[in-house]
Amino acid sequence: MTPSTLAFRPTTRPFALWGLVVITALVTVPSARAQGAPTAVSAEAKVVSVSPLKLEVTLDRANWTYSLGEAAKFSVRALRDGSPVPGTKIHYSIGFEKMPPLQTGDTAMNETSISFDTGPINAAGFVSCEVEVELEGRTYKGRAAAGFSPERILPSVQDPKDFDAFWQGGRKQLAALPIDARVLPAPERSGPGVDCSTVSLQNVGQGKQPSAPKAGPTPSRLYGVLCEPQGRGPFPALLLVPGAGVRSYKGSADLAAKGIITLTVGIHGIPVNMEDEVYDSLGKGALANYPNINSDDKDLYYYRRVYLGAVRGNDFLVSRPRWDKHHLGVMGGSQGGALAITTAGLDKRVTALVSYFPALSDHTGFLNGRSGGWPFLLRQEEARTPARIATLAYFDVVNFARRVIAPGFYSWGYNDETCPPTSTFAAYNVVKAPKVLTVALANGHNTTPEQSAQAEEWLWGRLGIVTKRPPATGTTK
Repeated sequence: MTPSTLAFRPTTRPFALWGLVVITALVTVPSARAQGAPTAVSAEAKVVSVSPLKLEVTLDRANWTYSLGEAAKFSVRALRDGSPVPGTKIHYSIGFEKMPPLQTGDTAMNETSISFDTGPINAAGFVSCEVEVELEGRTYKGRAAAGFSPERILPSVQDPKDFDAFWQGGRKQLAALPIDARVLPAPERSGPGVDCSTVSLQNVGQGKQPSAPKAGPTPSRLYGVLCEPQGRGPFPALLLVPGAGVRSYKGSADLAAKGIITLTVGIHGIPVNMEDEVYDSLGKGALANYPNINSDDKDLYYYRRVYLGAVRGNDFLVSRPRWDKHHLGVMGGSQGGALAITTAGLDKRVTALVSYFPALSDHTGFLNGRSGGWPFLLRQEEARTPARIATLAYFDVVNFARRVIAPGFYSWGYNDETCPPTSTFAAYNVVKAPKVLTVALANGHNTTPEQSAQAEEWLWGRLGIVTKRPPATGTTK
C-alpha cells in the first residue's frame, strides 16, 4: 500500500434527500355477494394516489470531482412515481459550503430536467447545488456537491509554536493522577462470550493547568462501558469515542465478541448508565452549548479535559491483564472522528485509527472565505475574537493530524453539511502517516453499511483479528 491512497467510491444511496407525503386513499368496497366472490371498487368512490416528490440532483461527472479551472454542471429533476413533473417551481442556490451563494433564484421545471453550470472554479473546495420545492404544504429538498481538487485543500489554521509544550503539560498532569479504576459488572450489557462492566476512571479536572503536575483543580471522572471477550486471550484493544451529544452508552459487546477488548467512553464526566431524562435535561441545560464553554481560554476550554480523558481511556485499556501488549485502536465518527485523530496525535501507543467525517477541523476556514468544521465556532463575525481564535488552534483537529504516526482509515461523503468535506480534507491532507480514504459521494452526515464494512475489515487487519471470509471462487495459479 502506498503511504496515501485516495479512493472515490459511489454510494448505493440515492442522490437526493426528500420528504414523505402520505395521503389516505378514499375507497369504498361493497360487501361480496357470496363468500369468496371478488370485490369491486364502487363507481362513486374517489381513489386518491399521491406519491412523494423526489428532487434528484446529479453531476455531469461520475466521481463528482473536478480540477481547478473546470466547471461543473448540475442537473435537477423533479420526479413522482419515477416520472418527471413538469411545471414544478424550484428555488435553487449554488455556492461554496457555508458561504454566500454564487447563484440563486427561482425557476420552473418546464422540461424533463434543468441544468446549472458553475462556470470555471479556481479555488480548491466544494461547490454545492441545493434545490427546494414547496408543494402541497410540504418542503422537498435535493442536493449534490462538486469537489474541486480536494487533494489540494490546505488548512488555514496555524500551528501554535508551544502546541507540543501545552499538551505535554497536560499529559504530565494526567500521568500524575492514579487511574483509580472502579469497575462494576454489567450483565445486562453483556452477550454470549462477552463480559461487560461499567467503568469510572480518574481524569484531569476542568481548571487552569498548573505549573506543578500534582497541583491544580480537583480531578474529574471519566465514565464508560468495558466489554471483554471471555477466554485466556491475549486480545487487541479498541477505544470507541462518541459523536456529539449528551446520552447514555451501552458498550460494544458485538465488537468484543470478535475478540477485541473495547472501551466505549462518554466525554462529559457523568455516568453513562442513567435515565434518559437526565441526559435530556443536561443537553437542554448546563451542557446545551458545551463545545463553546470557555472557548477563549486554552487552559479552561471544555475539550481539554475531553482530549486528555481519551488518553486516560487508553491508559486503562493497556492495563488490562489480557491485552496483547501491541494492538491499540481508536474509532469514532463526527466528534468521535475528531477524537480518533486527536487521541492518535497525543498518544503514540495507538497503532490504528478509524475516523469518519471528523468534526472540529480547520475552525479558521471562516476567516479565509470558506467553511470551517463543526461546531462552526468562528462562523459569526462577532465570535472571531483574538482569544477564541488563539485558543481553538490548540484544539483544532488539523494540528493533531499533523502529528499522527499511526495508520488510519478515513471516510466521509461530499454531501455532509454538518462536517463539510472542505474541513475534513483540510485535516486529512496533512496526515503523513499511511492512510486510506473512501468517499461515499452522495452521503451526508452518515455512513453506509459498505463504508462500515470496509473500515472494519481494514481495522481488524491492523488489530490482528482474523475474520472469516467466504471461499474464493475460481482458481489461482
